Amino acid sequence: MEVILKKDVIGLGFKDDIVEVKNGYGRNYLIPQGFAVIASPAAKKVLAEDLKQRAHKLAKIKADAEELAAKVNAVSLTIPVKVSATGAVYGSVTNQMLADELAKQGIEIDRKIIAAKDVKALGSFEAPVKLHRDVTATLKYEVVAEQEEA
Repeated sequence: MEVILKKDVIGLGFKDDIVEVKNGYGRNYLIPQGFAVIASPAAKKVLAEDLKQRAHKLAKIKADAEELAAKVNAVSLTIPVKVSATGAVYGSVTNQMLADELAKQGIEIDRKIIAAKDVKALGSFEAPVKLHRDVTATLKYEVVAEQEEA
């Protein structure tokens, strides 16, 4: 079943993409939730006309995403975590922790677009941040042992 996405769906596509999905997923989830409409010939024509009219707006959105990507690429985060005496990390560093650290530095990013694996070790790591369909930034971060107060 071909559908036109009305919103960004993580793992499937971006707004106004025409994607092929299984019938049940489209009928029972995407369409009732308002995430998609059936890609009929009439809907495709309407989409094409809308995209022509919004080309200028989309260029500005992409430029804003590239500007944000430059900020994210320039940032290097340090994440303090609790460690045992042997150096094992308690818990893990998640994309939520990365989003919180970015917010402290004045960069607001949704945690869902940070594609970081849960890190359970000390060291330096990188995580891709998908800001736009054509713009991906790389977030560099370092996981260090938390200093205990004496």
